[in-house]
Formats: sequence, C-alpha cells, structure tokens
Amino acid sequence: MLCATAAELPPEGDFLYEPKWDGFRVIVFRHGATVRLQSRDLKPLDRYFPELHAALRDALPEGCALDGEVVIAGRHGLDFDALQQRIHPAASRVERLSHETPASFVAFDLLALAGRSLTAKPQAERRMLLQALLAEAGPPLHLTPMTTERAQAVRWLKEFEGAGLDGVVAKEADLPYQPGRRAMLKVKHVRTADCVLAGFRWHKSGEDAISSLLLGLYDEAGVLQHVGAASAFAMDRRRALARELAPLRLTGRAAGAHPWAGWQSAEVGDAQRMPGAQSRWSGGKDMGWEPLRPERVCEVKYDHLQGRRFRHAAGFLRWRPDKPASDCRFDQLEVTAPYELARVFGADRAGGVSPGPASAARAA
Repeated sequence: MLCATAAELPPEGDFLYEPKWDGFRVIVFRHGATVRLQSRDLKPLDRYFPELHAALRDALPEGCALDGEVVIAGRHGLDFDALQQRIHPAASRVERLSHETPASFVAFDLLALAGRSLTAKPQAERRMLLQALLAEAGPPLHLTPMTTERAQAVRWLKEFEGAGLDGVVAKEADLPYQPGRRAMLKVKHVRTADCVLAGFRWHKSGEDAISSLLLGLYDEAGVLQHVGAASAFAMDRRRALARELAPLRLTGRAAGAHPWAGWQSAEVGDAQRMPGAQSRWSGGKDMGWEPLRPERVCEVKYDHLQGRRFRHAAGFLRWRPDKPASDCRFDQLEVTAPYELARVFGADRAGGVSPGPASAARAA
C-alpha cells in the first residue's frame, strides 16, 4: 500500500498518524524456520542485511508478515547514504558494514499472523495486533510510534525532522490494506532555495528535450557544489527548456573551465557528489550531462537535505533573474535542530499513542 502526497494533515476524521521513515520499504515474511526480506519491486534483500535476518527470525512467530522500513540510525539521525552502501555485491563488504553500520527494521503494519491474511481487517485492528506482537521486541526490531491526535502529529512533523525522518503519514482507521493503491496520505517538509543552474541531462527521447536540471550552491570556500536536480517537467516544457538554455551551453575549451569539468569521467562511487557518475542505482543508464555557464538562478522546492545534497529531486518553481548566481550559497538553507532517534523509537511506549476511543471500539 502506497502514499499520496498531501499539503497538510487531514483537518478532521478518524486517522492513525505515524512518522514517515526514510529508508528501504520492506515486507518481512516469517515462514517455517526462514525469514525473507522483500523490496517493493519484489527483490530479495536478505543478503544485504544479515544482522536483521537473524534477529527477525528469532523475534517473530512463524506465519507472520510485517510491512515496514529498513533504516540505519547514525549519530545525526537516519543515514540514507550508509543504507545505500549496504547494497553491494561483495559479501565481505556487506558483512563488515553489518557490524560498522547495523540496520534496524521499523514495523508499521501487520499483514499476516499465524498463516492467515489480515489485509481485509481495518488499519486500527491491524495496529493493535501489531502492538501485541511486538510488545516484547527489542533492537533491531522496532514498532513505529503512532498517535490518533492530530495536534501530536503536527508536533511530530516539526520535531522528528531533526532525526532525519521524512514527514508524517496519515492512515484512515477503518482502512483495509490495499496493495498497489495510494490509500495513505503523507505530508512532507517543503522548503525553497535559490540555486545555480550549472548543467542538464538530455531526455531519453533525444537531444531536443531536457530530462533534468543540475543544481548547485556555493560553499564557504566559494566552490560550486552539486546539490541535486529538478526533473518533473511536461514534454513540451522539456523541449522549450532545450531551446531556452541553448545559448548557455559550454563546449570545447569553455567547457573545460566549468567548475564541474572533471566530473565527466567520474567513476562508480562518486555519484553522491558528481552528477555524471555511474552508480549501483543507475542500472547502466547514460548519466552524461551538458555543462552550462553557471549564471542563471532558479528557485526550487525541496523536502530535506542528506548531508549536503537534496535527498529527493527538487521541484522547479521559477527563474530568478533578480538574483546573482554568487548569492546562491548553503547559508540560505534552514538548519534543522537535532532530535534523538532513541526518543522516536521509544515514543510508542511513552503514552498517548494508542488508538482513540472510536478506533479501539471498532477494532474490538
């Protein structure tokens, strides 16, 4: 079951609110003496998280299936970069990282119990069964916090961000589990930033349309750093951008003077900081890019940072002809106060997070 994006939490109604975790969405199956971790696209993830495999096998009863998120909790909150490093073909590397950056599984739904499907039962009842199942569970298995109070969810939306969480999810209390449907609502943090347009990628249809705009910000040393991309455009807009940006394209010696000139030959592993690099996630796709004179400024919206990169693709808002490129610096970005992940993991036991009277009565 998936999420649709909403601008704000529902103003009224019987909802269960949970933090939106920033990790790998996983279904855990406990069958016989085995445990299986399956991604959204049905790929097995067991070999990448051996420490979870053993812990889940020991903690879960036979015949259950849990929906949740695999995350890595670092010193400064959730660490998605460290999570990506776990998807590696070398078993020795995976084993080493399982000790250096151990993962956790955060459960937020129960799909089967004692070999019987629970997907037709309402969300509130599945939550109560999940709480009972995990009442004695300990790390690395966690139960996600939940509240039925909208005011509490609003506070979470602000506070939990400091732990690296992605927002808040709202689930209707009487909702059955609906695979493949965007039946839940997620509210994410949205901010804006003025960025330098420093390059672009061609669309797969050919060199008459742009796929994505490559964005940069100047750091404290005055170096233009790649921070992400904006890519959500209609096809006619992609073609118009190709024509509009043609005068800014750099070729030959001029391209060699671009701040990112050395990135055309970037290798696998450099993708986190170089826009032209291949990575484990690019699937062999052509990641080549075209440099532009770093003169034009655009305003984009983004949810949050992962290190010094936008965690997800930014949304293009408008051109800013009134802003010089030199003003596009990291110091414009909002800094989020830290929040201890231990407090998030323990929030479901802190009180005030059980289903409300209406939900509890319906579940009973």
